Amino acid sequence: MAEEQVDMINRDHNELNSHIKVNFEDVLGEPEGVRSIDCVWRNSYACFNCGKNCMYKFLTTICGICIALGWGCDFACTSYHHIWWFTPCMREFSIACGFLQKCFGTIINCCIVPICEACGMCFSNIHVHNK
Repeated sequence: MAEEQVDMINRDHNELNSHIKVNFEDVLGEPEGVRSIDCVWRNSYACFNCGKNCMYKFLTTICGICIALGWGCDFACTSYHHIWWFTPCMREFSIACGFLQKCFGTIINCCIVPICEACGMCFSNIHVHNK
């Protein structure tokens, strides 16, 4: 079995986290009429990106592999439960419901249908004339 290659360029090709906007322009913005000094804005941009990148890399280095392992185990358990428990249980339930449907249909045909047919025969001879 060939080992899958990890896409090192596009790391969110399913756009799972497209709602997270963490670029400087997505977080901070100065509208017209309110402006800081240009050097403050440039240095704020640099500090924001440096702090964000350093902290993100620090946290992912310390926790990322363990968290990924935990999530991998969690999804393995979820897959196991669905494959070996939930889907067979649903199939068994579906089979049982088919049997119950046949039983219920037989009871209806034996008990209710004759009554409905008799009522139909009684009421079929009624004729209403409007003058």
